[in-house]
Amino acid sequence: MRRAVFLLLVLAAGAAQAFTAEVTHVSDGDTVWVRRDGRAPFKLRLDGLDAPERCQAGGPQARDALAARLLHRRVEVHTRAHDDYGRAVGTLQLDGADVGAWLVAQGLAWNARFARRAGPYAEDEAAARAARRGLFAQRDAEYPRDFRRRHGPCT
Repeated sequence: MRRAVFLLLVLAAGAAQAFTAEVTHVSDGDTVWVRRDGRAPFKLRLDGLDAPERCQAGGPQARDALAARLLHRRVEVHTRAHDDYGRAVGTLQLDGADVGAWLVAQGLAWNARFARRAGPYAEDEAAARAARRGLFAQRDAEYPRDFRRRHGPCT
């Protein structure tokens, strides 16, 4: 049993990577394209948060704010996995600051909750809600997962 757990930890650690890359495109408020060392760009889904869909209220604002902050900038990328859509999943740091924390603190995205765990940006979301920033100023702001269930994916 211990050996199996150890092997899983080693494999998980091997899948994680940290590197510097340039943001070449911003698809939406939680998905960017990054290029590492002259290689082809690849899609990265920001971990720990959920931004509004492109066709959802707040979606264009989240995408535009993320693009203004990151486009053609060098960032530190920390990947941990790939999702069901083949995207790398990870976090970004710009000048030492966590981009996900910034998005949530600005009210441009929700902290992602996992079952009963609060999620990595719970405090940032609580502060944005208290200050009524961005999405949290709207009474009817709809969590993206619920929006996708009701309307399907954006086309």
